[in-house]
Amino acid sequence: MKTNISRRGFLKSAATGSAVLVVGLNAKGLLAAGNETTDINPFVKINGDGTITVLLKHFEMGQGTTTGLTTLVAEELNADWSKVKTEFAPADNTKYANLFFGMQGTGGSTAIANSYMQYRQAGAAARHLLIEAVAKMWKVNPAEVRIENSILMHGNHKAHFGEFAGMAAQMTAPEKPTLKSSADFKLIGNPNLGRKDSHSKTNGTATFAIDVKVPGMVYAAIKRSPKFGGTVKSFDHNEAKSVGGFIDAKELPNKAGVVVFAKNTWAAFQGRDALTVEWDFSNAETRSSDAISADMKKLTATPEYNVRKGMTNDQVEAGFTGEDDIIEASFEFPFLAHAPMEPENCVIEPTDNGVLIHDGCQFPALTQPVVAQVLGLKPEQVEINTVYAGGSFGRRANPTSDYHMEAALAFALLGQTTPVKLVWSREDDIRGGYYRPVARHEAKIALNKDGSLKGWSHRVACKSVVKGTAFEAALVHEGVDHTSVEGIADSLYQIPDFAVGLSDVKSQVSTLWWRSVGHTHTAYAMESLMDMVAEKTGRDPIDLRLSLLNKQDPKQARFANVIETLKEKSGWVSGNKRGFAAHFSFNSYVAAVADVTVTDNQVHVDRIHVAVDCGTAINPDVIKAQMEGGVGYGLGAIFHSEITLSDGEVDQSNFPDYPTLRINEMPEIIVHIVPSTEAPTGVGEPAVPPTGPAVANAIYAITGKRITELPFAKAGFEFI
Repeated sequence: MKTNISRRGFLKSAATGSAVLVVGLNAKGLLAAGNETTDINPFVKINGDGTITVLLKHFEMGQGTTTGLTTLVAEELNADWSKVKTEFAPADNTKYANLFFGMQGTGGSTAIANSYMQYRQAGAAARHLLIEAVAKMWKVNPAEVRIENSILMHGNHKAHFGEFAGMAAQMTAPEKPTLKSSADFKLIGNPNLGRKDSHSKTNGTATFAIDVKVPGMVYAAIKRSPKFGGTVKSFDHNEAKSVGGFIDAKELPNKAGVVVFAKNTWAAFQGRDALTVEWDFSNAETRSSDAISADMKKLTATPEYNVRKGMTNDQVEAGFTGEDDIIEASFEFPFLAHAPMEPENCVIEPTDNGVLIHDGCQFPALTQPVVAQVLGLKPEQVEINTVYAGGSFGRRANPTSDYHMEAALAFALLGQTTPVKLVWSREDDIRGGYYRPVARHEAKIALNKDGSLKGWSHRVACKSVVKGTAFEAALVHEGVDHTSVEGIADSLYQIPDFAVGLSDVKSQVSTLWWRSVGHTHTAYAMESLMDMVAEKTGRDPIDLRLSLLNKQDPKQARFANVIETLKEKSGWVSGNKRGFAAHFSFNSYVAAVADVTVTDNQVHVDRIHVAVDCGTAINPDVIKAQMEGGVGYGLGAIFHSEITLSDGEVDQSNFPDYPTLRINEMPEIIVHIVPSTEAPTGVGEPAVPPTGPAVANAIYAITGKRITELPFAKAGFEFI
């Protein structure tokens, strides 16, 4: 480590703002340091004025990435939280890949889990370099230099980070920087740390894609087939020409719809409504929901795939005898829309080298090649300016990059010279978007005379969300799409003679992962069945579950600990009229106890206790918010939400007929975070799965009515 900068000269350069320390990865993927002119993709930048900027490789859809990743860097730097800013990292698959996916993208509740060591190491390396620089300048032992709130100190010496950023930038980053001990954490685990995105989102200065405007931009809206899989035969836009602001209408090259160009969003929507389009439905989905349901019943009778190694459904059921107590149940789950508050939209504009997309981009690694292919470019010629996203719940993590592809097609139709802003309406997304697939579960469970489990045969029919996509190779094994059966096939409960069969539902209806993916329906079926087993055997529901977990296994021990913690914290008493459910998903353990009041058929969820073990709690306030949000999202789905089809067309269109949870229906939620020193795991999704069965089990405890077809409103209950 050498430097020829004098303190006077250095301070002079710092004063002009030219002193910058960046720490990130070099071309070889190794931790490196330098200034802004060096070829490093940084995770952290420290400017001459002491401002610290954390580059976020994951986008922000409200889940708390901007706060979580920033906390990791700030903790290792002992930084002044008020002087830490955030920026979204550029789209660069080689430098900012999700370490679990191998590509740049946000999803699967992995943002903190995969970044935990990476961002801490970047922060620790920056701390090391600053200390080495100041020790050299002050001629003191580096081990005696302290940092408090971004101030470097030794004896009577004091300096802020910016004063030594330039000097530190000329040093070599340590290969393995020393990380702080968890005992010394001040920011990680601090429940009072303010979110980094709250201020700009509350004063209106935060930029979402819907806010983006660029010079010369035109607006685009697309009229899509009312039936999934339909294509354009012909169209007439004479009526649209009378709409003020209308520019033109063109058929998409893939015949999936007709795009209307206009001077503003309203004109684009009005022009679209004025189109007359003749559709070809020869390859379209034309069934109704009832017909699809009937087909699923046939599929569960003869599973295509035996998911678990060993016994098949037929072999397990052949072992059942007339002396066994048998539990049989079926469950059916509807299509669900994601319905993010900000419908899909993005802006695409030409640049000297290719194009620039402005978007709340969840998977840059997918968007770049899709857009590049449409426009005849190389992926690296597709630059992405990531901005905030108004929710996603999985909708923006689309393997086909659907709305980016549409924007690129529209941009190409204008000769790739005019900036285009593609806007989906709420109705576009509800009627023709991507859905959590329908699913049907059938289970047959045999009990021995002593009440113990003898065998469990579970059959599932569900449309695969990954077959035919870029994720198929990773998530489909021997024909089984793991997302269809996750939470059952890999259940932590120790169940003897356990068989899981799966059949794929074939349909043109576009499906996609929805917050917590397959766990949304598998947890409901499993935890309802557990309740049925407990009732049949006269056991307490919690005690039954604990009896099926082996505490010698680390995962099962943590699961049992969460269950026991919640039993104590919620004041659970055997025989009380409450509902319990627990589930392991995204490497986190969540248990829920629901308190429900039922008057006639009116149901009010009074309170839900949630216990979560997500490893080291980086931001307890964010975790609490994610648990609350997950519960609310789950409640909305089980109470009301349902996408149905009539002759292949979606019946719903907007929140009035696709209701989600209303504020008066939101219960009190009490979150218990189980202390842990394990590496952090997911929190964005794991609260959703146990919420539904906990409430359903509570309703059963009070009314004796088991709800097996969702949403709950179908069972005749009104939620207040």
